Amino acid sequence: MRAVVFDGQLRFTDAWQLRAGKPGEVAVDVIKAGICETDMQLCQGYMGFSGVLGHEFVGIARSGKFAGQRVVGEINCACEACELCRRQLGNHCPNRTVVGILLHDGAFAESVWIPEVNLHRVPDSLSTEAAVFVEPVAAACRIPQQIPDIHGQSVIVLGDGRLGNLCAQVLVYHGCNVTVVGKHPEKLRLLSNRGVATVLLQDFSPTRSADVVVDCTGSASGLETALRAVRPCGTIVLKTTVAATQNIHMAPFVIDEIRLIGSRCGPFADAIQLLTEGAVDVGPLLSATYPIHDAIKAFEHATRKDTLKVLLDV
Repeated sequence: MRAVVFDGQLRFTDAWQLRAGKPGEVAVDVIKAGICETDMQLCQGYMGFSGVLGHEFVGIARSGKFAGQRVVGEINCACEACELCRRQLGNHCPNRTVVGILLHDGAFAESVWIPEVNLHRVPDSLSTEAAVFVEPVAAACRIPQQIPDIHGQSVIVLGDGRLGNLCAQVLVYHGCNVTVVGKHPEKLRLLSNRGVATVLLQDFSPTRSADVVVDCTGSASGLETALRAVRPCGTIVLKTTVAATQNIHMAPFVIDEIRLIGSRCGPFADAIQLLTEGAVDVGPLLSATYPIHDAIKAFEHATRKDTLKVLLDV
């Protein structure tokens, strides 16, 4: 089958062999998939991944309770048997695989195996293009899960890319006073058009007054900027992975009693609801769509500074 593979170099192949399915898995025929920052970090050595990339997707389930229907899939494939799984922490199962990221071929291919328990039906009213965003919107929804009292708090989102935009929209929905800091006027304009406060990084003067700072920069410098913006006893949320080694002075976390939260995958049901209701608008984030055989060009497009989301049409 056709697939986009990273095995030390990024390449397209039309001769990839779909592995045999495991008990409880459903084969999903992929319609569209999205390139995200994690995919690009994997191509720089993050996680030491080798195989088919891609974890943001919409496809048609071949079998099971969603047979013949459009589905999206949660990316953490847990063992369902260990202590963390019994505590409903399957996203952190030590035996898990992660679709397109860890020991599990991903969705930049004609088909992908997904545990049926991970699948969610896409409502008829939600377009396939919008449904590709369920996974990153769910990641944004993880923040209010982790900080349940976030309503009414002042939040600075660092980064005006696709994830920063989605985090800002979700946090506004949850009643936060949000300001987005970014480098790109055209990207910030998408948020200001929705009534979200924005500021260019070059004009940003941190006052150490934010209750929460969300780092969506994908940059090693993001955490340092967050430390200059968060108030004492405030919270920093790290939303992006960085392949590069980071060196940072840790004393301020102790002195100012700052809470640091890693934040990864979130609730798909919440994301589907927000997208279906139109509470999160992803239309302006679509930059381009490429056929899967043009994946190299698609990745090159995704790295441009003016790009938000690039899709692969499978």
